[in-house]
Amino acid sequence: MMNNPTILIIDDEPPIRKLLEITLQAHDFKTSVATAAKEGLTFAAMHPPDLILLDLGLPDEDGQSVLVKLREWYTNPIIILSVRASEEDIVRALDHGANDYLVKPFRTGELIARIRSALRLSQGAAHVPVQEFGNLSVDLAARTVRKNGEMVKLTATEFSLLKLLIRNEGKVLTHAFILREIWGPGYVQHPEYPRVFIGQLRKKIEDNPTQPSLILTESGVGYRFVGV
Repeated sequence: MMNNPTILIIDDEPPIRKLLEITLQAHDFKTSVATAAKEGLTFAAMHPPDLILLDLGLPDEDGQSVLVKLREWYTNPIIILSVRASEEDIVRALDHGANDYLVKPFRTGELIARIRSALRLSQGAAHVPVQEFGNLSVDLAARTVRKNGEMVKLTATEFSLLKLLIRNEGKVLTHAFILREIWGPGYVQHPEYPRVFIGQLRKKIEDNPTQPSLILTESGVGYRFVGV
């Protein structure tokens, strides 16, 4: 990971900002702070950070619209930190381009892990052709999968789904996003497709498909691939 990445905190709650600053600086991150949407958008444009932590409940503009504006040009990771815990809010933010979503109050250890995962992904780690995840080896270029050294046979759709998950390691992929990417825009009303194919993938690559450690379910939202 890059040395001392800069993280912009856009949050209007003083206690949360202070907690984030102390936690991030203790893990060698540089921090910048904005207390409102307009200030955050201006700062991000003038001094683009390596990652943004964005609250949805800002005093001058809803965070969802700030997210949309940022995604018009900002390509680095954005993680949402919000008290809003509904599936609708989470799915909406992820579909608008958020890399991750944590509900307040959150565990600082988990936040740091999510930040590191997002930064690692943004630096192109997922574009290395051969990916190793414990006893699982995936060659994205050759489209081959091995588990414990033995070849695993995947269908074309199963491999495309696994590749999509790996390319977005650590990020929650919504059902709608997966359907658009794998089956096309005309299939967004078929949430059973990802469920069936994820089940098939787990049987082939997980040590225990009933208690998966690689492909995790985000209830009501989608799936997350966790490689480490």
